[in-house]
Amino acid sequence: MKTPLIALVLAVTATFALTPSCGVNDPVVQANSSTASASRIARDSRAALRSLYAQNPGARALGRTARGVLVFPSVVKGGFLVGAQGGNGAMIRDTGVISGFYQTAAASYGLQAGIQEFGYALFLMDDEAFRHLGRSGGWEVGSSPSLVIVDKGMATTLTTATIDRGTYAFFFNQRGLMGGLGLQGSKITRIQPQQ
Repeated sequence: MKTPLIALVLAVTATFALTPSCGVNDPVVQANSSTASASRIARDSRAALRSLYAQNPGARALGRTARGVLVFPSVVKGGFLVGAQGGNGAMIRDTGVISGFYQTAAASYGLQAGIQEFGYALFLMDDEAFRHLGRSGGWEVGSSPSLVIVDKGMATTLTTATIDRGTYAFFFNQRGLMGGLGLQGSKITRIQPQQ
């Protein structure tokens, strides 16, 4: 697991514990923007999407008709009672072009302990999905009525007749000792990483 990401999660967790009135994305946006490299995010996002396609035929089929795929190759989640997760990603359009860089961040409260790393990809199928992403204040993922989390069983039943609208999420490469993956409460915000 990458040491800078672990440090980021611990710093964000401490920030949330000490300043609960802060917005979910403010401390993470500042940290991600100051340390992120556009070329590395692009390279890691493309590699993660290729790997997902190789392992999951349902994701590959979805990718053929998606308007774009927002890939977060490495999201770190950690905490003890108060938790946080964060990571950087890139929007890969249907033409293969990277059209923007984003960060995902979330805070959680309750009985939890541990740290884990995972990736996820959001397949945006229509204009409405892009409008959610383009909001200036960021996209509250859990508030989207058309978000579908695709598990392994569902991935085998996806067809072009059922995937023409909304946003589909795939998780991949989960590692670590913290139960439960979810996007509820996550906020996605555009960032301007260093070149």
